[in-house]
This record gives sequence, C-alpha cells and structure tokens, in this order.
Amino acid sequence: MAPESWRREVGIGIESGVWKSAKSKRIESRQNSQCSSSIMVGTGSRVMGESRLLGSQARACLRHPLLSPFRAASDIDSTTPMYQFRPFVRTAWCRKPLLLPGRRFIATQEVQSSNPRPEAQSLPPGWEDQEPTLSDFSELPHKDFGKNQLIQTNEEFKRSLRGILRQFPPVTYAFAYGSGVFPQSASTASLTTESPHPNPPEAILKWQKGGGKMIDFILTPKYAQHFHWLNLRDHRDHYSFLGSLGSGVVSHVQDRYGAGVYFNPYITVNGTMIKYGVVNFETLLRDLTDWDTLYLAGRLHKPCKILHEEPNIRLANQRNLLSAVRCALLLLPPTFTEKQLYSTITGLSYQGDPRMQYGSENPKKIDNIVTHQIRNFRLLYHDLIVSLPNIMYADFAAVSKPDWVDDTKLDLKLSQDMNPERRANMVRRLPKKFREKIYFLYRGKFGISGSEYKEMLEASRDEDAKGGVKKQVGSDFDKRIAAETDLPQMVTKAVNQTVKWPSTVQSMKGPLTAGPQRAWRYLKEKREKGKMK
Repeated sequence: MAPESWRREVGIGIESGVWKSAKSKRIESRQNSQCSSSIMVGTGSRVMGESRLLGSQARACLRHPLLSPFRAASDIDSTTPMYQFRPFVRTAWCRKPLLLPGRRFIATQEVQSSNPRPEAQSLPPGWEDQEPTLSDFSELPHKDFGKNQLIQTNEEFKRSLRGILRQFPPVTYAFAYGSGVFPQSASTASLTTESPHPNPPEAILKWQKGGGKMIDFILTPKYAQHFHWLNLRDHRDHYSFLGSLGSGVVSHVQDRYGAGVYFNPYITVNGTMIKYGVVNFETLLRDLTDWDTLYLAGRLHKPCKILHEEPNIRLANQRNLLSAVRCALLLLPPTFTEKQLYSTITGLSYQGDPRMQYGSENPKKIDNIVTHQIRNFRLLYHDLIVSLPNIMYADFAAVSKPDWVDDTKLDLKLSQDMNPERRANMVRRLPKKFREKIYFLYRGKFGISGSEYKEMLEASRDEDAKGGVKKQVGSDFDKRIAAETDLPQMVTKAVNQTVKWPSTVQSMKGPLTAGPQRAWRYLKEKREKGKMK
C-alpha cells in the first residue's frame, strides 16, 4: 500500500458520450477520509472509434461519491475542486511537494478567478531551450507555465463549446477563435436579432448577445487520416465530394496543399453554426516553433479559447507568443504605445494574406481586434513583456495598480533598448524558418557567397552536435543585421514571404474542400466585410 502522504487522483474523460479512463494515477482524496486504499482504474482502449473500458474496478470507481461525474449539483461541496467534475480530463499527474497547498495542475483549462490579473511571472532561465518532447504537464518549466494562454470566458459558454467538441472524434488539442468567440466590434444586437445558429444553447446566444456569428474551431488530432475516417463515418454531410473518395484523399489534400488545414464551413452542431479546421498535430507544432506558414501560429497570436490542451503545444505556443513580441519589437520604433505593440503582433499573420489585399476582409479588422480585446491581449502578453530585458513600461507604477487590465481606455507607453547586441539576440531567437528568410535577404544585400552562407547557416543551427538545443546568442552576422537601418523593412518582407503563398493556396483549395456552394457563400460574406469602412 502506498504511503499515506501520497496523493491519488483519477482522471476520466468523456468522448462522444462514452467513458474513457485516463492514465492510472493515485492521489490522496482530501474530501473523503474513508478512501484510504488506492483506487485503480482500468486502461481505456479505442477500437474503430469506440472506447472500451477495461478493469472490473472501473465501474466501482464511477459509482464512488467523489469520483462519479454524474453527481447532482447539490452533492458538490463548496470545498470540492471543480476539476473533478469537468469533462475531457484525460491525464492527471501527481507532484510532491507542491509550493501552494491544494493547487493541482491538470491537462485541461482550470476554472479561473472571477477577476484575473496579470502578475510578473518568473520564468526559469533556459526554458526556451527545452525541446517539445514532454509526456506530461508536470514536465513544463514552471507549474503555472503558459497559463496566460487560458483566456477566460463564462463557464456556460465554455461548456457549450466543449459540448460541440464532443460530437467529433478524439483530438489532442483544440481551440475556438474569431469574432464568434471574442467580439471584434461593439455589440448593437439584442436577443431578438437574427442569428445564423438554427437552435443554439442559450449560453451561446447570451455570449454573442443575440447577433450571433459562426464559431470557428481548430481541431488537432494526432493522426488526421484516422480522424477523417471516423468523422466521415459519423458526419459524411460535413464534407464535399472529396469525402466520397475516402479519408486518404481528404488527408492528402489537407497536408499537401496550403497551410495543412482542412476546413468544413457552415456546419450545424448542437444547433450552432460552426466552421472547423482539422490539422495534424505535427503540422501545428512545426508552425508554432518554426513559423513555416504563420497560418496557425498567427491565429494563436490573438486571444483564443483553448478547449483541450497538450503540454508540448503549450510549450511551443509560449515560444510562439514570445517570438511575436520580439518580431514586433524589430518593427517598432524606440518608443511606442501598448496598442501599437498589439496591433503589430496581430498584423503579422495578415501581411501578405490575399484576403486583405483583395478586399475580402474588413480593412479595420486589426484595429477592431485590438480595441475590443485589449484586456485579453494584456492577459496574454503582459508576463512575457516584463520577462524581456530590453522592453519596459514608461510608467511601471500604472501596471502595478489593481485591476489596471480592466481599464480599456488606458494606452500605456513602452520603450525598447535599441542596442545592436540586444537586437541581435532577438534576431537569433526568432523561429528557425522565419529567421532563415531574414538571413537570405541579407545574404543578397551583403553579397555573401554560397559557401560562406552555408557555413553561417550551419553555425546558427538551433541543435548542437549531440542533438540538444544550443543556447541562442546573437552571432556576428546577427549583430551586423541588427545594426542595419532597413531591418524593419527586411522583417516585413520575410513575413510577407512566409504568409503569402500558404494563405493563397489555402484560399484556393476552399472550393475543393468545402464544395462550390459553401465556398461561394463564404467568399460572398468575406467580401461584404471588406466593403465595411
């Protein structure tokens, strides 16, 4: 029998109405002193899209008064942690000792406080050098690492979004984004305003204040072809004629063309109109770490509602967010405002996007996003800003005041150190594929020979001889780049080169994946937005 000081916890998730047990863990049940013996839950296996619960003690576990998810609300004591009753808890871990008694870190988003405030978070040195090969959230650099990514919505709306997610095959990571989740304009609608949703949950109507918009999702399975096989079996009507050719063709079109995403728009799930994109886990991870397309990484630069988490994606996305701050600083002057910073970050993924160039988006889209989501931008980026040594608030006392994040009229001033050595370090720490585009542009400007350029690229590799990650410090070439006055223009060119082709091809494959009728409807609505002034 395990020592009494050990903690025992059982994580259980719901997938399409079928129970599936998470990795067996043991913790101490604080609420029930009678539960002194360890509880083991049989492992779950998925065969042909169905979950099978193995182990005779699993059923007893579900009937346990503390572990059963079907307890009535009146049975839940105010001291009972809410994570025990939430769906999609697929993994749990024990850590001993915890710095803060009673706080547990789990795989899904925790219930946030009613009034979260960003506080300076001490990030451990060298966390950027950690490879994304984590097996559990306990291996993250910090117990609260990346919680800035968990943007708050009300509990009822979050449950409605997760209810939609449960109608699909299992995924490793998922988030909702766009104006259907976080408003990009002042609401003028009422509950009687026409909504695109046929019969949505009341929580969605209230959150969107009646004038509803289609809700966008990104679903990230480990293996997209298997996801499509299961999804075609259950939701054939979501797909265009490509679905008739099988999951192999669907996944081929997804991976080989554009940014590696397969979109199904104008789909009704739980009475709610949604658009969902499917992307392979490795494709998302690569874009977050290397910025090879910025198609998905750029979406996560803005406030998103993460619905299901994975530790490697959380680590990679934290790098992605910090890279966005560094890239924006290379584009900005020595002094700038808070909104200028967030507008520059938001605009990265729109540079070179054909929808912006050909009038398929609201020309004021970037300003609308930042203006109406300034509070969430602060929650997302404040800790990262204060962690950098070369940027500071002009009035740091202002951000020390309670509830300053709620003051949407406040537009704080910031300044950055323009020292070439510090800026060289920022260039060196940009994502690999993106950094190489900047190097190539300056190779042409400086007239560097092919052999010399190849040696320079080899010296700037992120990996050392043993396969580990090298400490990223600006080289002489980085310092030379940082001293150039045209660095902002070169960075802008690199962003355009990164975004333009994948976004163009992704838009062109829309009629193929969505079907001509849905694609035309989507394009028509986008062009109407583009006419807005």
